[in-house]
Amino acid sequence: MNLIDIGLGYRRDLVDELTSISENKPTFLELVPENWMGLGGYWRKKLQEAAEQYSFVSHGLSLSIGSPDAVDIQFVKRIKKFLDTFNITIYSDHLTFASTNNAHLYDLLPIPFREDAIKHVVSKIKTVQDIIEPSLVLENASYYTEIGAEMDEATFISEIVKRSNCELLLDVNNVYVNAFNHNYDAHNFINKMPLDKVSYIHKAGHKKVSDDLIIDTHGAAIIDPIYEIFDHTLKRMNRRIPILLERDFNIPEMSELQDEMLQLQKIANKHWLAKTSNS
Repeated sequence: MNLIDIGLGYRRDLVDELTSISENKPTFLELVPENWMGLGGYWRKKLQEAAEQYSFVSHGLSLSIGSPDAVDIQFVKRIKKFLDTFNITIYSDHLTFASTNNAHLYDLLPIPFREDAIKHVVSKIKTVQDIIEPSLVLENASYYTEIGAEMDEATFISEIVKRSNCELLLDVNNVYVNAFNHNYDAHNFINKMPLDKVSYIHKAGHKKVSDDLIIDTHGAAIIDPIYEIFDHTLKRMNRRIPILLERDFNIPEMSELQDEMLQLQKIANKHWLAKTSNS
């Protein structure tokens, strides 16, 4: 039995296997609500079958919290109905923008690290939280260029979390990708994060395309430097939170995913169980 919650993304390629495996199962699943909340028939049945075995967290793509547009109230209400139907208590999305003027860009684009952007995003977060009721959880995103920055990324994220009282989905792979691409220290970035507000953690792989560029893909295994940053992160946290292994394509055999989940479990147990036993 797992002592720390280690989850896996609920992908259509895995739906049958996830409901049939009996050993080394993830303890929860993460789904993209936009991909499931309008479905009926066969796929709705599969979702309900999974819900009988697992708890879900929800990780959206379309909230576009950083866009200049107002919050799409009807969309958030649909999200709320879906969350309630499947008893989902965590709704996360990305600290990015993905649409403007009702046109979806099909990408997660960076928000300028500016004071006026903080005020705008905080206002939208509060609107969303008034509808969904639990705190909104926002992920630190990968980005490949800065836009009109007035402050560093860590300050920008921390201020949004503090002023809005939202929570943070800490993507450790994104920290590594950004640190590599923008030449800053990943450990210092983690040290500046409001770790007491982290709701859960993402772990994933990426693709190195040149000597000075890494692309966040979620299509490869986790590499040792990311495990090391993960280890550093957990060393600084005093409470257990869920950990999610992301794999969106190039999905390997379940045994390989289970090996990665086991490695995450070992690192988490080393820190959190030791702290529990010594307290």
